[in-house]
Amino acid sequence: MNLVILSIGLGLLAVVYGFVTSRQVLSAGAGNEKMQEIAAAIQEGAQAYLKRQYTTISFVGVVVAALVFVFLGIIPTVGFVIGAVLSGVAGFIGMNISVRSNVRTAAAAQSGLQQGLTLAFRAGAITGMLVAGLALLAIAVFFWYLVGPGGHAPNSREVIDGLVGLAFGASLISIFARLGGGIFTKAADVGADLVGKVEAGIPEDDPRNPAVIADNVGDNVGDCAGMAADLFETYVVTVGATMVLTALLLGERLGDLLLPMMALPLLIGGACIVTSIIGTYFVKLSKGGTNVMGAMYKGFIVTALLSIPLIWLAINVSLGGMGTEIGAAISGIDVGAPLAEEGTTEQVTSFTGWDLFWCSLIGLAITGLIIWITEYYTGTNFRPVRSIAKASETGHGTNVIQGLAISLESTALPTLLIVAGIIGTFELAGLMGIAYAATAMLALAGMVVALDAYGPVTDNAGGIAEMAGLDDSVREKTDLLDAVGNTTKAVTKGYAIGSAGLAALVLFAAYTTDLAEFFPNADVDFSLENPYVIVGLLLGALLPYLFGSMGMTAVGRAAGDVVKDVREQFAADAGIMAGTSKPDYARTVDLVTKAAIKEMIIPSMLPVLAPIVVYFLITFIAGQENGFAALGALLLGVIVGGIFVALSMTAGGGAWDNAKKYIEDGNHGGKGSEAHKAAVTGDTVGDPYKDTAGPAVNPMIKITNIVALLLLAALAAG
Repeated sequence: MNLVILSIGLGLLAVVYGFVTSRQVLSAGAGNEKMQEIAAAIQEGAQAYLKRQYTTISFVGVVVAALVFVFLGIIPTVGFVIGAVLSGVAGFIGMNISVRSNVRTAAAAQSGLQQGLTLAFRAGAITGMLVAGLALLAIAVFFWYLVGPGGHAPNSREVIDGLVGLAFGASLISIFARLGGGIFTKAADVGADLVGKVEAGIPEDDPRNPAVIADNVGDNVGDCAGMAADLFETYVVTVGATMVLTALLLGERLGDLLLPMMALPLLIGGACIVTSIIGTYFVKLSKGGTNVMGAMYKGFIVTALLSIPLIWLAINVSLGGMGTEIGAAISGIDVGAPLAEEGTTEQVTSFTGWDLFWCSLIGLAITGLIIWITEYYTGTNFRPVRSIAKASETGHGTNVIQGLAISLESTALPTLLIVAGIIGTFELAGLMGIAYAATAMLALAGMVVALDAYGPVTDNAGGIAEMAGLDDSVREKTDLLDAVGNTTKAVTKGYAIGSAGLAALVLFAAYTTDLAEFFPNADVDFSLENPYVIVGLLLGALLPYLFGSMGMTAVGRAAGDVVKDVREQFAADAGIMAGTSKPDYARTVDLVTKAAIKEMIIPSMLPVLAPIVVYFLITFIAGQENGFAALGALLLGVIVGGIFVALSMTAGGGAWDNAKKYIEDGNHGGKGSEAHKAAVTGDTVGDPYKDTAGPAVNPMIKITNIVALLLLAALAAG
């Protein structure tokens, strides 16, 4: 248990870093009275939205917790509550830091680009370290509670179910936060752009636009609160799934090594918290330079390189030597053979500490390459974004066509990378190799979340600079910081989706292993000759498309309400456009809040209910064995379909956004040109792609798999 206690200490280190750094950020100057007034309006709107969102989510959470208790017992319920509460806390902290740092970043930018970068990135690092620290503490403390001195779990099955319950709580809150925040931010953004930029011809973040405060609020509740809950969930699910798979596949084979092996993912996460903290201090511009993305890369590269020896040390200490050989049992996964077919033998994959180390390095390499690929597809310096900007010269339609083409193309390289990672790690250490690659990817979450949370801070800083009438040189600096922020936000989404794909495969492996354990006599045929496997694959692949459609439709409806509201305010008070009276910002914020809360419920319940409905429907039609087969195929379908939908939407939306910014920088006619108008249309299409539907597919992939695991446990208990 010493390794678990050490992991808890490292998680607390991240929390201490967040507390100390927040004191430094909040002690910085907050600008003039006008800037503080605008920031206060953004802060008030963000807090009002989150309060209403979490109130709504809490009702759903209580009902689900009661169902978990009835069907699975007290330990999974405790895990569910811990995961749900801390996921919400991570989101609230992310928002709270962001809304206090935005005005300070704008003020710091008055002194120089480096000052603005330092403050904005420190704000992002607070969120990043707190997300990683809280996630690690959630798993480590709960695991210690279950198996430590006086442990409350009488057997390994209780531990497994408890960890799955923890992941379920985190995932459920995450999908609500990600989708609700995404609907809010993009409804406000799209509505503000359509009436402000397109109809009224006024600049972005013009204080005469009633939707601009709602737009700035949305950056915080979507890209900060939603993202923080999302990455918290991804961390918990990935590390928890690796621990669960360790217990399921290794079981009694490890003997005294079982607990250290289960604690190893926690120790890797704790070690990378240390390297992430060190890496934050290397995010600096070169002397006299303006390459903000290069400064970000310095921090990430330092973090990744320092993580290599510490991961080696963690594995060496946990296993008592890198050469320790471990045999993992793999049963019931033979495609084409019934689980209980007579003569089927158990397969055993042997691996050593060195194999797990190389798999972890593959995970780090995948993380770095996904960041590079995402920057290529969303950065203004590369072909994809510039091709969309060029297509804008010939109209709105050609902009949309090229943007869709880029969004489809952007799935190729990440998919090939994930495929290579799966093959390499599986050949080294079987399913445990895939699990450790995913664990190493998520171990860097502190640094990657810092890159993401930096984005909404700089976006808000630019808005505050515009609305407060600061000198144009300040807006130039905040625009430079914000352009990189668009890329870092896209990078984090690509990172989360890539790791989600690997984590979901680990969860699927847990499903098949659980199936063999709980129902050893079930004659389940996973071959493609079974039509119910094809049915499951098709339904699983359908879910991300249907889910994405619901998210896009929700944004469209809510944005339409914003457009009507802004038009009404302009028509009712001519003084708004003349600058002699102020628009009613609170009215628009409240409108978007109500719309987002209403629209998020049904789509969020889709991945929760789908596996349950499919299992019982197919069982009723064709028997339990086919129900199990269809459910397993559904999980594979949602993984494959979800990865492509999410990658396409997030990269494509980011490319559309930065194509608009590339034109606004003076290319292809600059602001106000026909190309710019076409780019605004493309950005409007891309907004719900990259910030609503696409990112929310990430938690929906995992929650579908987690619900399937809980369903098996409930059926076995019943």
